[in-house]
Amino acid sequence: MNVTRQAQEILRVQSRGRGFHEITGEVADWVGGTAIDTGLLTLFLRHTSASLTIQENADPDVRADLADYLATVAPEDPGRYRHGIEGPDDMPAHIRSMLTQTALTVPVNSGRPLLGTWQGFT
Repeated sequence: MNVTRQAQEILRVQSRGRGFHEITGEVADWVGGTAIDTGLLTLFLRHTSASLTIQENADPDVRADLADYLATVAPEDPGRYRHGIEGPDDMPAHIRSMLTQTALTVPVNSGRPLLGTWQGFT
């Protein structure tokens, strides 16, 4: 007998401002609480100047290097962009989110997101 289950929730994560923010624990806790053993987890971010990534979560230097790189691709330079109504970091954040993702799909196995050893959600 196959039983199909789904769960949906809006997870609210307080950010501490600009940068990468580890959310692996919050996501894993929610998945574990659904009692879904096997399936697919879809994360979707409803924000136009933020994004989701799966990155190494063991060495914080990885996130620092990624932030440095993204700052070179989309620098905070008010004279460079037309859109600046929400501050000098807003348009660069829009560009950075365009280059990354606003949705991720990850397998769930044994009630946990099936991430690699060093992977985490940011």
